[in-house]
Amino acid sequence: MTAASPSPAKLPVTILTGFLGSGKTTLLNYILRENHGKRIAIIENEFGEISIDSDLVVSSDEEIYEMSNGCICCVASVRGDLLEVIRKLMSRRDRIDYILIETSGLADPMPVAQAFFVDDEVLDEVALDAIVTLIDCKHIEQHLDDVRYDGINSQAVDQIISADRIIVNKVDLVDDATVERIEHRVRKLNQRSEIDRSSYAEVNLDAILGIQAFEISQRAAAEPSFLENHYVHSHDPDVETFSVRIVGELDRGLVEAAAREIAADYGADLLRWKGVLAIAGNDRRVALQGVHRIFEMHDLDRWEGPHRDSRAVFIGKNLDRDRLAGCLQRCVAGSHRTVPAT
Repeated sequence: MTAASPSPAKLPVTILTGFLGSGKTTLLNYILRENHGKRIAIIENEFGEISIDSDLVVSSDEEIYEMSNGCICCVASVRGDLLEVIRKLMSRRDRIDYILIETSGLADPMPVAQAFFVDDEVLDEVALDAIVTLIDCKHIEQHLDDVRYDGINSQAVDQIISADRIIVNKVDLVDDATVERIEHRVRKLNQRSEIDRSSYAEVNLDAILGIQAFEISQRAAAEPSFLENHYVHSHDPDVETFSVRIVGELDRGLVEAAAREIAADYGADLLRWKGVLAIAGNDRRVALQGVHRIFEMHDLDRWEGPHRDSRAVFIGKNLDRDRLAGCLQRCVAGSHRTVPAT
């Protein structure tokens, strides 16, 4: 008799979550830039009509799968689509070492994690390594203090409670006392997770990848319904999202002025705003990243193809769609027209 061949190691999966603007895509880009030796497949789930996040990811050889047909935490059919993507990745097992799932900023990661344990085929092939949650030091407390939910889940709280690792990000924007107060509040919600601090989501990757921190036995003990396939999650009904696409190039000075106006007028209610813009005189795509009243613009890679247009997504409450779209429309250099999102 010959010895049986050892079973191949399961493919590790990390769920990357965090409230709107916490720095998930920034962390994803940091991971892709670093020399860690892993061949990573990326699955992104967006909350919006137009895909933006994949354009904000740095150019790389990694495979990127977009899921923009609904939220994977609360739409069962979309979780089924997630499992189908996993199965496709399994067919290319020799080309992939790791899977990263970036959820939308409004997602509860637990239904996503649950999906891996209700499908035997997937369970045999992959191993959920950890749920990693990012926290925006500048804005997290106002979300923790929001008491309006009245039976509606608080996404920011859900993400902290679910975490196996917590990254307190953007510590450069607040003082040490604020960071310590936030960590104390986080520890009350989640006593088992290790907590790291970061600026620009630059963390020790050995502390978040391949850590085998997700313990199914602990989850099932704490929440017996975890392995039952009827997890229910609701988003805050007051949060809306809308997108705008503008054909043509924008004037950078006008965009910066418009962004300042948007931040001043809607900052309190604008949870997240982001875009990929075509700026006149710049052969690179330009990212617009905003959280409440803080925003920045920076260059991405060069444009490919003959068509240059600008796309933006706004997520928040009490938003005037026509006015926000008009702010960007007025920034066009030359003739223009606005194309509705599809």
